[in-house]
Amino acid sequence: MIGLISATAAGSAGCERVASAWPGRTRVYEGPVGDAVRRAFAECEQLVCFLATGAVVRLVAPLLVDKASDPGVVCVDEGGRFAVSLVGGHGGGANELAREVGELLGAEPVVTTATDSVGVPGLDTFGFPVEGDVAGVSRAMLDGEQVGLRAELAWPLPPLRVVASGGEYSIRVTDRVVESAERQVVLRPPSLVVGVGASKGAPVDEVLGLVEDALRDAGLSAKSVAELATVDAKAGEPGILGAAERLGVPVVTYSAEELAKVDVPNPSDAPLAAVGTPSVAEAAALVRGGELLVPKRKSAARPAMATCAVVRRAARGRLAVVGLGPGARDLLTPRAKDELRRASVLVGLDQYVDQIRDLLRPGTRVLESGLGAEEERARTAVAEARLGQAVALIGSGDAGVYAMASPALAEASDDIDVVGVPGVTAALAAGAILGAPLGHDHVSISLSDLHTPWEVIERRVRAAAEADIVVTFYNPRSRGRDWQLPKALTILAGHREPTTPVGVVRNASRPDESSRLTTLSGLDPAIVDMMTVVTVGNTATREIAGRMVTPRGYRWQEEAK
Repeated sequence: MIGLISATAAGSAGCERVASAWPGRTRVYEGPVGDAVRRAFAECEQLVCFLATGAVVRLVAPLLVDKASDPGVVCVDEGGRFAVSLVGGHGGGANELAREVGELLGAEPVVTTATDSVGVPGLDTFGFPVEGDVAGVSRAMLDGEQVGLRAELAWPLPPLRVVASGGEYSIRVTDRVVESAERQVVLRPPSLVVGVGASKGAPVDEVLGLVEDALRDAGLSAKSVAELATVDAKAGEPGILGAAERLGVPVVTYSAEELAKVDVPNPSDAPLAAVGTPSVAEAAALVRGGELLVPKRKSAARPAMATCAVVRRAARGRLAVVGLGPGARDLLTPRAKDELRRASVLVGLDQYVDQIRDLLRPGTRVLESGLGAEEERARTAVAEARLGQAVALIGSGDAGVYAMASPALAEASDDIDVVGVPGVTAALAAGAILGAPLGHDHVSISLSDLHTPWEVIERRVRAAAEADIVVTFYNPRSRGRDWQLPKALTILAGHREPTTPVGVVRNASRPDESSRLTTLSGLDPAIVDMMTVVTVGNTATREIAGRMVTPRGYRWQEEAK
């Protein structure tokens, strides 16, 4: 919950704007400002104070305990010009909140955290526990000193200014119990799954004690436990739920049928009779794959009421397929920017990489290639993700429309996580420039026969012509392909009037953008190239005040008769 506090009419107006925009996330605190801040600080995860920073500093200073637990605090000035991340930039999420508030209010976010200021990811922002000399290692990264990376587990981390080995400072990625050395940070990825079985009424302390003993004896850190796993029949068992709560992890359950299919080293007749599977602890830990580190063991109580097993799951690489939009920076979505900054490896066409190179964090490994290497880029991106990397594969427009998503997903299997990031397509960008040509049913057709036989393309053009659908042509004409567009236009002309509006947009949203509105009979194919999108209206499309408009219904057509 975000607490909202103000002291003046202007501040109150700002509170109301935020509260109305985020009704489920916010709570407005009334009354004396000092009391309001104290109550919000105790009850909320974050605060937005429409007050002077000096006043907020004096009010929250006595309340601060630890940056890992203190709420994030953002200050907004009376004029709504700045949203200042004051306290808890990383741990409390104030940096991101300042950006969100700034976007909502039209204010400039002010973030002074050193790592954020220079684009280096904070070591405490990865979403899993971190131990050791965080400040010292972060400072070394900021100063450009050599920081070594000792990754005992491959994990999809964001880009870091690190080397494979050596350096006075170091980052160690491990799920084992180790003491962080001087000038070292230990990152604890959520790599461990603990399978748990329990008799009805098993005490919390017995279940928790068993899990902690198993981890300790195997030299494994409880901070790397991702979840407790068990059979559906035990989903509500208080001992399991209580142990998970104390460990701060979720309980994940599977059906007895799923668990019975898992090959385990220590099956038993007891759970088979009780819940329908010969194994609960081992099977629940292994059902999604991994390395069995701790075979089934029983609690020390007599009779033993709990069992557990521990599995290390291999890190799943992450492939984000990112659409960059038509070219203009302000048409690149915030989600796309986030994914670009999250990726440690970027794969893309060289000219697209140049568009967004300035958005990449220092240390991002860039794998770029020229035109005509789409399948190679897709294979490269998937291969890097399979190595446990966080990968961004970029394409123009929307990556799923005549771009990189389809070849990449054809290469990928279920051993990596794939995230699609939509972008503004060329058809949409061109449509917005022309007016509203896509107001009714429409279709996009590529006229390139490099990957699709012309017979198939022609059949699709005829179908669109006969169905009276607005058509946007991608890849309409190149030096080596100059007859396909005239042929397609001829097919459409057999079903539409010569005066049908046609929009031609080149380099939509880019500095050298150009557009013109013509007709089906008046279009000169010679003005079209591969950077152009051609949109042909249907029988209801009209030119109105110099704009191309397709009505949502066909009443205009009926009224014109």
